[in-house]
Formats: sequence, structure tokens, C-alpha cells
Amino acid sequence: MHYVYIIKNEIDELYYGCTNNLKKRFFEHNSGESFSTKNHEWKLAYYEAYLREEDAWNREKQLKRHGQALAQLKRRIKKSLSES
Repeated sequence: MHYVYIIKNEIDELYYGCTNNLKKRFFEHNSGESFSTKNHEWKLAYYEAYLREEDAWNREKQLKRHGQALAQLKRRIKKSLSES
């Protein structure tokens, strides 16, 4: 499986990425192994699972490059994003 995920930190910043091992990647974010997310405590807010890696990478690219796609997703999961 391949995953596109959104994590949220204690100051409500969001980070979204793609991985084939969600548990390992989440651990890397919280243990400071990932430069862009170190020094924060992260919670998993949302993920999508894909059978094909290409589909997951295309979805991540869509979220990062097309503001409307991310805005639509945020509207759809706004309650999940607002939970502490």
C-alpha cells in the first residue's frame, strides 16, 4: 500500500506527504529524523491509501501544487483538523 497523509502539530501547522510505510514515516516525523518536521509533536489527521505508488504520488502532487484540491480536502475533513 502507498499512502498520502496529513499530519498536524501542536500549533496547528499541517504537513502532507506520501509514503509506503505510514507507521515508520510517522515515527520519523515525531523523532526528529525529518528535517522539515523536527522539533514538533505531530498527530495523524488524515490519510488516503492507494494500491499503486504512482496514484499516491499523483495525489500528493495535486495537493501540493493545486490550492483548490487542498482547500477542498480541508473543507471535507475540517472537524478532523480542528480536533486537538
